[in-house]
Amino acid sequence: MIVVDKKKYKMAINETAKEVHVQVHGLIREEDAEGYMKDLQDTINKVSRREYTLVVDSTHQTPVPSKVLPQLEGAMQFYTTLGFKDILVVKPSSKIAQVQIRNVLERIVFTGKLVDKIPHSM
Repeated sequence: MIVVDKKKYKMAINETAKEVHVQVHGLIREEDAEGYMKDLQDTINKVSRREYTLVVDSTHQTPVPSKVLPQLEGAMQFYTTLGFKDILVVKPSSKIAQVQIRNVLERIVFTGKLVDKIPHSM
């Protein structure tokens, strides 16, 4: 069930697999970040987080400008505070974006996993 369908991102709840999927397309700009965080909060409030896995699909994410990296870091840190059973971050197809995410995850206490693709069980 798609909950949010915007140009830059989509959010869906898969009740069967007990997963919340968040997919980012292209570049989340500074002005997009506030709406994204609000939509994320609204979406996750619909599920029991202790029973669900958060799947952040970054496959289509493009490299972010250096001034936006702190927001990317903040988003990843925020995901870890939400109380989900597990967190999976799917690596972007862009090598530069992969390095940016990996560097961000090394700077924070990230309790999830970075995966190459969405597991088949989803």
